[in-house]
Amino acid sequence: MLGIIADDFTGASDIASFLTENGLRTVQMNGVPSQPLQNQDRQGKVEAIMISLKSRSNPVDEAVQQSLHALTWLQKNGCTQFYFKYCSTFDSTAKGNIGPVTDALMQALATDFTVISPALPINGRTIFNGYLFVGEVLLSESGMRHHPITPMTDANLLRLMDAQAQGKTGLVAYANVVQGSERVKARFAELKQQGYRYAVVDAVDNSQLAVLADAVADFKLVTGGSGLAAYMAARLSGGKKGDNAFTPTKGKTVVLSGSCSVMTNQQVENYQKKAPHLFLDVEQAINHPDYADKLYQWTMENLDSPLAPMIYATVPPEKLNAIQNEFGAERASQAIEQTFARLAEKLKNAGVTNFITAGGETSSIVVQQLGFSGFHIGKQIAPGVPWLKAVEEPIYLALKSGNFGKVDFFEFAQGMAV
Repeated sequence: MLGIIADDFTGASDIASFLTENGLRTVQMNGVPSQPLQNQDRQGKVEAIMISLKSRSNPVDEAVQQSLHALTWLQKNGCTQFYFKYCSTFDSTAKGNIGPVTDALMQALATDFTVISPALPINGRTIFNGYLFVGEVLLSESGMRHHPITPMTDANLLRLMDAQAQGKTGLVAYANVVQGSERVKARFAELKQQGYRYAVVDAVDNSQLAVLADAVADFKLVTGGSGLAAYMAARLSGGKKGDNAFTPTKGKTVVLSGSCSVMTNQQVENYQKKAPHLFLDVEQAINHPDYADKLYQWTMENLDSPLAPMIYATVPPEKLNAIQNEFGAERASQAIEQTFARLAEKLKNAGVTNFITAGGETSSIVVQQLGFSGFHIGKQIAPGVPWLKAVEEPIYLALKSGNFGKVDFFEFAQGMAV
């Protein structure tokens, strides 16, 4: 059984959707469960277990501790191969957390080599000569260079990993990958002999990910985005496709957008032309304890609109810089997250059943505040963004990573409800 540790909640639903689509029966757990997996799940109903953490931007020690706790639980519940899932834009800093978590998992599993593969070609994330591209531009020239928490100012994955990890990173270049999995395995052996602990593997389209999935079939630990995991799932399932995807039931719906990515800015701007919307003011969030109550009242007044009301903190880079300069990046981010958390809880208690969230931090804090233990995986709204249904009750969520989805994502997601 495959065990996946995801460093945020949108990333977890991202990879879970690809596993399910490629034939692996997957359950997504929110945080490390306090109880073991039910016996019937162990006996063949579940083939992959996903644990969603909020560890991407936490202090390093905290992220490592959470990840090791997740690993221990997965081992006790029958998993034998493990996947550390991070964002396809390698969201991290020189301190971590991708490197330190990878090192800790490697040590716990007594393995001395793994791969680094954030590639997701279907969403424009490709790797060539060790450089990560977003569409046609380098990661460092994309909107990710302005990320409020993990600004990505270098596109070289070898340098990014070496800056935050204990060992050295080598490259399996495109010329090797296109020769097939046996050549990739031989290159792994060469790198290990030369003292490398990690290998960045080029992938400019899905055929290279299929090769890599075969090459890492016997690895104890694999790290990467959802692209490689999709091909590992296809290999494990024998190529069958998932057939039980659901869509949400029509109900009271809200859109909560905290991402400041380029695509989310476009999605918010597009949605503003069609639906009621209200900006989440950082100064109000910091200085007025009852601000979430005011947002709640406005949202309730607009719930019966043809399209769901949207509360958003999404701003373009220049305005984001101004906010961070005035209030401090961490203080502003925490105020926004806590406001969204309180608002989401009040809305759920008032009968809202469908939540559409944009941004990893926003989605994570909303899910944690709502308190669900896990999700069933539904139909994809866009590649990497499925509808989710809470295990405990008929509450549906769409957790969108910042740059995922088309411009009409918010409207399209609502149109899937039946």
